[in-house]
Amino acid sequence: MNLHIFREYDIRGVADRDLTDELARALGRALGTFQRRLGHTRLALGRDCRRSSDRLHDELLEITGSHNPPPENGFKMMKGKGSLFGEDIVTLRKMIEENDFDLPGGGTVEKIDVLPAYLGFLRGNVHPAHTKLRVAIDAGNGAAGPTALAALRTLGFDPVALLCEMDGDFPVHHPDPTEPHSLELLRKTVLEQGLDLGIAFDGDGDRIGVIDARGDILWGDKLLTLLARDLLAQRPGAAVLGEVKCSQTLYDDVAKHGGRPILWKTGHSLIKTKMKEEGALLAGEMSGHVFFADRFYGFDDATYAACRLLELLSRRSQPLHELLADVPVTYVTPELRVDCPDEEKFAVVAKVRERFARDHEVVTVDGARILFGDAAWGLVRASNTQPVLVLRFEARTPERLQEIRGIVEAAVAEARA
Repeated sequence: MNLHIFREYDIRGVADRDLTDELARALGRALGTFQRRLGHTRLALGRDCRRSSDRLHDELLEITGSHNPPPENGFKMMKGKGSLFGEDIVTLRKMIEENDFDLPGGGTVEKIDVLPAYLGFLRGNVHPAHTKLRVAIDAGNGAAGPTALAALRTLGFDPVALLCEMDGDFPVHHPDPTEPHSLELLRKTVLEQGLDLGIAFDGDGDRIGVIDARGDILWGDKLLTLLARDLLAQRPGAAVLGEVKCSQTLYDDVAKHGGRPILWKTGHSLIKTKMKEEGALLAGEMSGHVFFADRFYGFDDATYAACRLLELLSRRSQPLHELLADVPVTYVTPELRVDCPDEEKFAVVAKVRERFARDHEVVTVDGARILFGDAAWGLVRASNTQPVLVLRFEARTPERLQEIRGIVEAAVAEARA
């Protein structure tokens, strides 16, 4: 058994190599035992459209590979209404290793089509001022396509559908809304057809990407800024949670509009847990996860986020690209990924954190967010899902951006030596 598949907030690996039938069965028995010992008697199982998901679903529970390549897959798990992550995943691994299972038996299976109830919820929850907005959606042949189409149509919109048929091979492009090349078809469609915006989804439908009418990408922190302004106009003083890769302009803007900004760790399970602790009504990540606890349940449903975005835009007279025109301009790198073995990456981050803590303020919520004193910062953190270090930088000028990037990258190289 490959122990590296047990991550901080899910279990994932190459399906045909790491997620064998035997592993899936053992995990199913461990999870069933784990839940039974908590007093839980009903579990919901779902899957995406990857080719390996049928096999794994037959053995287990809610299954998804999210933004990972087609050969990969994984398991996301809950306990009650909360996330199952961290030490609980360690517990499941130990149960598998020790064959610590309750005797099976006595269970039943019921298949439920949740779409009618979901669409009914949207009709009663989301109320656009009009449905004249012209929008394209690109599901990348992932699991979100049919549901997103049905959702927008039930609200009265008539979206242009791109790659909304499920195909686990993702034959046209990979469904990752953080990758500009994955958004090129959507961008081209928006520009050629003169649409108001385009919306993209990842493979399992929990992450959203947005293209404005000019063809520009609205990155996760800017989308969260826009949604936060709308929320704070209706719920003054609300807490809004972002993660360590988000722009400083997000946190400043939330405070400016009377909200309580919270900088927290990256990771859907960690964010959902922190939202409950803080009573936050909205949260988001650079990767396009958006979590609504306002008029929703506090988890990351990209279709619901798309509906709330369209509701917001229907109530504004300005186009999307003008709504954040007053946010200060900064220069930001994309998310930079540096290969680093799982067994080394956390130690490298610790060395970098120690190096800069001598003469800089360092936010250590998740990795090291190094503050350089002039609104510039650099981030070094270990990915919880892949053997990589994640780096990101922001500054007020391109020159300053390159300067701090060079300083931090040199420190990372030294820490790895």
